[in-house]
Amino acid sequence: MSSDVRLASPQGKWILLTTVLGSSMAMVDSTVVNVALPRIGRDLDADLAALQWTANAYMLTLAGLILLGGSLGDRYGRRKVFVIGVVWFAAASLLCGLAPNVAVLVAARALQGIGGALLTPGSLALIQASFHPDDRARAVGLWSGFGGIGAAIGPFLGGWLVDGPGWRWVFLINVPMALVCAPIAVRHVPESADGRKHGRFDVLGAALGAIALALVTYALIEAGDGSLPVVILTAVAGVAAGVAFVYVEKRSADPMMPPGIFASRQFTAVNLVTLCVYAAFGGFFFLTALQLQVVAGYSALQAGTALLPTTALMLLFSARSGELAQRIGPRIPLTVGPLLCAVAMLLMLRVGPDASYLADVLPALLVMGAGMVTLVAPLTATVLASVDTARAGLASGINNAAARAAGLIAVAALPLLAGMGPEAYRSAPAFDHAFDRAMLWCAGVLVVGSVLAYATVRRPAPDCRRPECLTHGWVTAPPLEPRVGKGRLDAG
Repeated sequence: MSSDVRLASPQGKWILLTTVLGSSMAMVDSTVVNVALPRIGRDLDADLAALQWTANAYMLTLAGLILLGGSLGDRYGRRKVFVIGVVWFAAASLLCGLAPNVAVLVAARALQGIGGALLTPGSLALIQASFHPDDRARAVGLWSGFGGIGAAIGPFLGGWLVDGPGWRWVFLINVPMALVCAPIAVRHVPESADGRKHGRFDVLGAALGAIALALVTYALIEAGDGSLPVVILTAVAGVAAGVAFVYVEKRSADPMMPPGIFASRQFTAVNLVTLCVYAAFGGFFFLTALQLQVVAGYSALQAGTALLPTTALMLLFSARSGELAQRIGPRIPLTVGPLLCAVAMLLMLRVGPDASYLADVLPALLVMGAGMVTLVAPLTATVLASVDTARAGLASGINNAAARAAGLIAVAALPLLAGMGPEAYRSAPAFDHAFDRAMLWCAGVLVVGSVLAYATVRRPAPDCRRPECLTHGWVTAPPLEPRVGKGRLDAG
């Protein structure tokens, strides 16, 4: 396995470019689609449930398979699995862009998530496996920084594409990116794999986890307007699949999510805080993009641009927040951060018809960004400090998957809890009233997360590791952390 490439060398620059392009495909896609949803709904005559599935189908397969994707790269070659993921993602994106109806679009989005599960962990794993140890931290920092820039420009790019060539280009733009990324990877990135002996893949565990998420999501989305017996049956089946997942993981010789890692009370507690925080984030970004366009009358470009301050603050200040948390401990940041985000949710109640950006929208987004800056980096560091150093990559992967699953469930459940009917997004007054109720729910969940953090989080040991990926602005999931030893990354 090659691990001596220097960052300043031509090959090092090609490797960095490849990994940034690959991860940016998945990252930008997850941020631009929300901005395009109103136009997709009008063009394909889709109801609100279809828009929920357009967002959630991608997150469903990504959250369910991302741990498995990292393991596949370890065993069969990180470059190989990464390239397969890039090509798969591009092919699914092409299908999204050409979708004649919403059913095809949702199916293609699920396929996109599979590609994302292959390429997302692979991008960081390639850096860990390829670069000389002296250059590795700087390469990871550059990768995460460029990823943050991609997250920042994603909504803006999505809005420009939707208002310009059309919403289909939100997906089609991934094709030329893949045509650049895949050949560079094949030509310039060295292959690497984990030479240790492996057991069987936990395919059953991955399948049960994805099935449980899918059934629960279906039940929540259909509960508002579906057949009650079908909804109940699906919900019960989803819970049963979740119980079976736990049972399989306990009995598996090489589980995808070892139950023993939850023996750490702090690790369990911080993941519960993660579920609360990222559920609120997922609901916020999904519904705010709709609120700004449906109710406030913004164009797609204006709505995408409006969201820039939140990610910009993450890019500028998250590293400093991580350093502050090291000095004072994580308890205060993880208590105050969710409360700031809850205040932002309440400020969003002012965003209605003809809302002023400077007076109504911007204050809420600045407070939201301040809250995210306060809590995201300390959250990741505390997760890693809660387990043995050798399990840092696994802990990061579980935390990342938990965050994505929380966002998935929130997008499914919030419209139901807020009383949004199937045609709510076609009526500005109806959507506005439901949006206000949804923000109250999000604020309440954040307060629960804050109370959990205050009651359970303690200062980690003085020698705990800092995560290498503290500074990027990926708002849909916590930063990633590569696993030490042989350049292995367990998850994304």
